Order: sequence, then structure tokens, then C-alpha cells
Amino acid sequence: MKSSFLFGLLTTVATFATANDDGIQPYSIYAYGINATFIPYGARVTSLYVHDKNNTPRDVVLGYDDPAQYVKDTATNHTYFGSVVGRYANRIRNGTFTIGDTEYHVPTNEHGGQNTLHGGSQGYDDRNWTLTAHNTSSITFSLMDPSGYQGFPGAVLTHVTYTVSSPPRLTTRIVSVSLDSYTPIMLSTHIYWNLGAFQSPTILNDTLHLPFADRIIDIDSILDPTGALSSVRLPWQSPSLPLNFTEPKQIHEGALYSQQCGDGCTGIDNAFILDRPPYSSTEDASAPALQWTSADSGITMTLKTNQQSLQLYSCGGQNGTIPVKASQGSGYVEKYGCLVIEPQQWIDGINHPEWGQNDRQVFGPDSPPQVLWASYDFTTN
Repeated sequence: MKSSFLFGLLTTVATFATANDDGIQPYSIYAYGINATFIPYGARVTSLYVHDKNNTPRDVVLGYDDPAQYVKDTATNHTYFGSVVGRYANRIRNGTFTIGDTEYHVPTNEHGGQNTLHGGSQGYDDRNWTLTAHNTSSITFSLMDPSGYQGFPGAVLTHVTYTVSSPPRLTTRIVSVSLDSYTPIMLSTHIYWNLGAFQSPTILNDTLHLPFADRIIDIDSILDPTGALSSVRLPWQSPSLPLNFTEPKQIHEGALYSQQCGDGCTGIDNAFILDRPPYSSTEDASAPALQWTSADSGITMTLKTNQQSLQLYSCGGQNGTIPVKASQGSGYVEKYGCLVIEPQQWIDGINHPEWGQNDRQVFGPDSPPQVLWASYDFTTN
């Protein structure tokens, strides 16, 4: 077996490493009942306003009032607030994978070097994307990721388009093309949501429904997949049972009782498999994969996606040190104060050929593009 350590292209690092003034320039889009703001640094969402049950506009995503703070965050907390993550979202065990007869090693950046998280030490969240299109209701950012950067083979070109429409909907579409080599591609968005806009310090009393999420990907103490897949339904004594959201229930019924989220954790930090035929319908006709209703604002978010998994994280690592935005009050982000929803394919699937997910994990110049779409509809009750 050949071994390839592709850590070259050092001359390009400075281009990616620091967000300049263009990288933190905010851009807004809007439609009736919804408006959103973005910055090129990480192609990230920095605010999203929709109306609550009292017709009051609420900013339902976490972030910072000062766009420059996102750069500081990457160097300290590294929350990935609102960003696109890649080239390979989530974790790669030991930062190692094999394509053909070549073993690749990418930088490890979590758990003392035991795995790679969200593409390595400088993933897509820490790059200045290029603004390539912008009108009143849509914005597109593009990124050319050169071969060898962060150890990944092959050059990859990615376009991410955010669109808002009425009735209130945010649509994300990410299209990635491998230009010259076979390479892992699995992107996602990393938006932290609080549909109550912090009227309460946690989301534990909100209601969550995952109608297709019959199974989860089992993980070990450092959140790497073991290869096993577990039902969230049976048996009754199964530790997976708190994660059964196939019928609507309050988030605290899962988050306060599940310990399948890594060593010493109580909460949700899991990849839920969406057990349904892949790509079975068009975007408008697709059945909702997730529905979430805020107990405070009455806002319901309904998510549709073409991805085969949802990684959910109930913000168990937040500890009251990051302030909420001024529009959300004067408090801080507490434990269970938010929910991260990452539409994506099966995590670390490149290291689990037994899952049969290779065609959704590895792409070459003769492959179709890797396409992620997700729509978020907002209503009130």
C-alpha cells in the first residue's frame, strides 16, 4: 500500500488563514416574512429573522454581532457558528482513509490527535469564500480547494447558494465537483438554532419530531463511529431509546437521558439515519425529515433534505461564556441553549465500506457532483 502525505501548498495557507475585510463584509437577502445575513468567511449565516406567534421578528440563529468575532472564535472556541463545514464534515477516525491502494492522512484536530473534525485544522469554515452572485433574495459563495490542501487528494470546486422565499423559507444548496482525482467529499452546514431566540435559556421544552430517524450510527467515547447501527425503538431497555423522536416529544426527554454522545456526556450529539429511499422525490414534494416547534415563540421549523443523515447536537458543550446577540437579549448561551442540525451523509462512511455508502462519499472527475440541498420552512401556531 502506498502512503501519501499531501501537506503541500504552504504558500497558499496565508490566503485561507485570515479573514480580511472582504471576508467579514455582511450581505443580506430578504423575502416577505424572512431575512438573513451572511459573510464570506466560512460562507456562513450570521442572522436569520422570522416572525413569531405575536408577529415579532426573531433572530433564530446563534452568532456574533461583530463579524470579526467569527475569526477570533475560530482561534479560540471554534464553534463553527453558521458556517459550511468540509471538505469532509464530521469526523474521520485517526485522520486516515484509503482510496484505491493509497492511504491518505489528513491533519487531526480533535481528542488529542485521535480524529479529524470538519475537514481538519483549517476546514471550509476557516476559508474566505468568493462572493459570486447576490440579489435581493439569493446569495452564492464559491471556493476552490486545491489538491493536497489539508492532506486531501484532488482539487474540488464548491458553490453554496442560500435563497429565501415567501412563505418564509430558507433553502441551502451546496454543489461540489472533484476536478482531477478521487477524493472524499461530504459537506454540511453548521447552523446553531434557537427558535425561541433565547426567550428561555434552553430549548429543552421545545418539541422535536424525526419521523424517518429509526436508527443512529453508534459511536465510541470520542464520537467516532464503531461501525454498528442501532435502532432507537427497541428493545425497551436499549440505551438508544431516549433518542427515539419518531413521534413528537419534548427535547428534554432525549437530551437529559441519553448518554450516547461521547465520554462523560449527557445530551444529543448523534447521527440519525433517515430510513427512506434516497433522492426519492423533488425538493418541493419531499417529505419532512425534521419538525421542531419552540415552546416560547410558537415558531415551527420544518426541514426537508436529500441527505441520508442528520447530525444533531444539543449544545451540551456550551457553558454560559458566549453572549447572545443584542437582538436576543442580554444573556449567554447556556448548556442545551441551542440545537445544531447538520444535514449530511453517513459520518466517517469512507472508513466503513460495509455500509455500502461509497458512492455518496467518494467523488472523481467522472462522477456526478456531490449535491446537498435542504429547505427550512417557518410557520407559527
